[in-house]
Amino acid sequence: MQQSNLPICTSTQLEAQYSARNYHPLPVVLSRGEGVYLWDENGIRYIDMMSAYSAVSFGHGHPKLLGALNGQAARLAVTSRAFYTDQLGTFLKAVIDATGLAGYKVLPMNSGAEAVETAVKAARKWGHKVKGIATGEAEIIVCDGNFAGRTTTIVSFSTEEQYRDGFGPFTPGFKRVPFGDARALENAITANTAAFIVEPIQGEAGIIVPPKGYLSACAEICARHNVLLICDEVQTGLGRTGRVLASQHENVKPDGVVLGKALGGGLLPVSAFIARPDVMDVFAPGDHGSTFGGNPLACAVGRAALEVLVNENLTERAEILGKEMMDELKAINSPLIKEVRGMGLLVGVEINPEIASARKVCETLLMHGVLSKDTHQTVVRFAPPLTMTAEELRDAMTRVRAAFGEFRLRGIDGA
Repeated sequence: MQQSNLPICTSTQLEAQYSARNYHPLPVVLSRGEGVYLWDENGIRYIDMMSAYSAVSFGHGHPKLLGALNGQAARLAVTSRAFYTDQLGTFLKAVIDATGLAGYKVLPMNSGAEAVETAVKAARKWGHKVKGIATGEAEIIVCDGNFAGRTTTIVSFSTEEQYRDGFGPFTPGFKRVPFGDARALENAITANTAAFIVEPIQGEAGIIVPPKGYLSACAEICARHNVLLICDEVQTGLGRTGRVLASQHENVKPDGVVLGKALGGGLLPVSAFIARPDVMDVFAPGDHGSTFGGNPLACAVGRAALEVLVNENLTERAEILGKEMMDELKAINSPLIKEVRGMGLLVGVEINPEIASARKVCETLLMHGVLSKDTHQTVVRFAPPLTMTAEELRDAMTRVRAAFGEFRLRGIDGA
């Protein structure tokens, strides 16, 4: 078993003194990363089974991505969209080519939350200008348990009370329905409904996989009612679930797709909203923008990330290794585990709260050299870099089994 106690050191003292307490990190101080591994300041190595919520899907310090970052930074990094650059067009084409959304257009942003905000603005304006919904009356349907970020608009349609506590008044125009219930979606649609924004798999909610056929049923309902289907694939997109887009598992072509996290190659924030031309064409110069959105550095890294995804067959690897990881986790005989669910290399293990919190499980995993993070104290996430090899996965699973076995040795009272 590895030992890693949080040191009393300058870095943690400075964080405690100067940082807002909006995170509760695990007790480890990381200083270096390479591939699927991270090292703490004492030189102890860990297997990264979280990938920064999928932002590090291509591993730490991928040579091709570092080459794109360093090469472009030395040439030209940021100009704003006040001028054309030689990087934006090729990046946008690469996004369309990789996702298979031929004929669609792309609006580049930075964070995933910004891209979701962009989707909200596009859907509302499309509703007014194209569908004919009266100004100020457009509605957007979302799902219970959704997570798209923490801006004031996004927390307005969240069902997580902590994300909303004290941050009102909230933005109107959103309606919530149960996730996985296509009939509830159809019942909620009115003449003022502009769009339905949905995660194909809910990540922050605990890796919640909807019933088979759910997304395709939603696509049919939205098409029949002239409602935009917008898939938030910030966590699930770019190979994570064994398809480039998780919506492709049901052969669904959404009217809009939101990408982020992995699109920046784990090096900087890069996001994008992709949509049908009639949706994107509601924007005129001055309607929407970002100083950093689509900057040359981001475009070079994003394009390189997409090339890595395709050239290294990482989508296919995620599908194969994901099945192995699910099988390994389901084979663990532990009263701690209530359920294992997921798709590809996006898996959640629901923990029995009567025995231990998911946070306690993550702390035990840490002691065995595995880095993960709980969500809502009930689910442990496993989402390693897509570059992980079969041998590295088996090593990780050996350590995970040992961690769960440690709880058996302690007994329930010691958990």
